[in-house]
Amino acid sequence: MKIAVEGCMHGDLDSVYATVLHLQEVEKTQIDLLICCGDFQAVRNENDLESMSVPRKYRSMNSFWKYYSGEKVAPFPTIFIGGNHEASNYLWELYYGGWAAPNIYFLGFAGVVKFGNIRIGGLSGIYKSHHYHLGHYERLPYNERDIKSIYHVREYDVHKLMQVDEPIDIFLSHDWPIDITDYGNLEDLLQKKPFFEKEIQERTLGSKAAAVLLDKLKPPYWFSAHLHCKFAALVQHGEPNQVTKFLALDKCLPGRKFLQVIEIESEPGPYEFQYDEEWLAITRKYNSILPLTIKPANFRNVQLDMKECRQWVRNRLQTRGAKLFEFVQTVPCHVPSESFSRVFSSAGHHRNPQTEALLQLLELPYLLDSALESRELTHSSASFISGGFVDYNSDDSPNDDVDEIEELARVDAET
Repeated sequence: MKIAVEGCMHGDLDSVYATVLHLQEVEKTQIDLLICCGDFQAVRNENDLESMSVPRKYRSMNSFWKYYSGEKVAPFPTIFIGGNHEASNYLWELYYGGWAAPNIYFLGFAGVVKFGNIRIGGLSGIYKSHHYHLGHYERLPYNERDIKSIYHVREYDVHKLMQVDEPIDIFLSHDWPIDITDYGNLEDLLQKKPFFEKEIQERTLGSKAAAVLLDKLKPPYWFSAHLHCKFAALVQHGEPNQVTKFLALDKCLPGRKFLQVIEIESEPGPYEFQYDEEWLAITRKYNSILPLTIKPANFRNVQLDMKECRQWVRNRLQTRGAKLFEFVQTVPCHVPSESFSRVFSSAGHHRNPQTEALLQLLELPYLLDSALESRELTHSSASFISGGFVDYNSDDSPNDDVDEIEELARVDAET
């Protein structure tokens, strides 16, 4: 199986697909799958732009809307995770994963899915210690704090991934596992990104959650993005033949190293995405404690037995099959001929039929818009966070927006 891996998409699907098609033609090969490691920016319309944490000068419809509307179709099966510049309102609709557009699959806030016989796992967002132990309390419309915290990794989602026992072939995270720089060419990295040195020395560059998952899952391949540079590392886990090949890639711009093609052993195609039995069992077991207020998940309240969940899911999949539910549009799409300031009647949560169908399959209630008290907590979260429990500014990394840091560095150099 030949897989093209891309760093930060930033909504420029047209350019990335054109690059992969050109590579396919020049190399006389066939790409089976495209992987994107976050900042995908699945922006369907102008409302989605208002739910994306990005400076206004960088807000643009770009090209995803063409694939959402059906004007274009992705030429390759595509899978992506969320980063820190996303239409978070849309990704929340697909919290458990689902088609963001035909042939373009979002892995969810955390998830595992099969592509052929290859298991792909991933964790969306970036790590911030001050939000890690909190619940998913953010609700639309996002205020200036929630629009950033919505994409911060939560312990609940990491805990679910830590329950995975069967081998993962490929794992995706937007930010790098912390200390991954110990396993690659640090000197070369600092030549390209000298302002990383302080965080590397202080052991704060990257995600503690991703590092824990790397140590537990030990996948053969791990791909990341976020820091807008290419960096490779080789992690030896201590046991014979247990090695992770780590690769981070740049964002999609001319002259940048944003694309890499790998080939991995697999069964012969054709390939398609399918639900993963173990992951659905984990989802069923832990869904009752999905934290939808600012309070953390209470893992002691989990009552279902994993073996029973696994057998229950196996029986369901034997009856229904493991094929994913089909893509469904949930909001009007951007129309270029209309005014950019067009605002739709509803900017609130939309129940995605894919999410509803998956929960019905697992006989689980729909919870994503049901915690009314969390809406009240969202508006009071600023005072809660600044009241002693959480210091919002502690542990903030300058790498939330590398573009802005690079721009500031350039201005400093010129002056």
